[in-house]
Amino acid sequence: MSIIVRTLSEQVLEVVRDRIITGQFPTGKVIRQDALANELGVSKIPLREALARLEQEGLLSSQANRGYFVQPMSIVAAEEIFQLRLRLEPEAAGHAAKAAGDAERAAAKAAFDALDEAMADKTGSKVAVCNRAFHTALVSAADRDITKQLIERLAIQAERYVVAHLAPSGRGSRADTEHRELLDAWLAGDADTTASMLANHIQGTLEDLRAELGNTAST
Repeated sequence: MSIIVRTLSEQVLEVVRDRIITGQFPTGKVIRQDALANELGVSKIPLREALARLEQEGLLSSQANRGYFVQPMSIVAAEEIFQLRLRLEPEAAGHAAKAAGDAERAAAKAAFDALDEAMADKTGSKVAVCNRAFHTALVSAADRDITKQLIERLAIQAERYVVAHLAPSGRGSRADTEHRELLDAWLAGDADTTASMLANHIQGTLEDLRAELGNTAST
């Protein structure tokens, strides 16, 4: 059994990221650090560390003498995030499908089960986090640390869009089916099918987001 120890700033990071993903912090308004630190019962030091990391992740922006703001969601950002995922993720997952050992296969199964449970609970932020963990697990066996780090950062930036994408009725069931089929192909070590299915999965999400956010661009 492994014990994961998180620093105070990491705990604050998770709380603030959760609020960003679920839309509790409106875009265009400064995050009131004094009030937030008091609410969370922490000093401003771990809060500032968390906010700085969230800016690095692309979820926040900062302005001198004003503070931090939530980056607005836009189809322009969604296009960039999901197009980059399309370029990196399918090939990496296909490579990992062939390289995965027993530990990686067990981790992928566990990540899928956690995502399946989160989907059933319909808790947006939990679904987003578990979705990221599942997609990351599919590339973890590729032994390409830089690629994995890039994919995970893109997955973090995609989380708000994943929540928005899954909001309409029926989307969750479709995503669950696609994830199950994707996992089966990955566990079978079928690199080509894994890459193709994952590309279709990401592309389908992007096309839905285009319709929702009013984009007319094409890939």
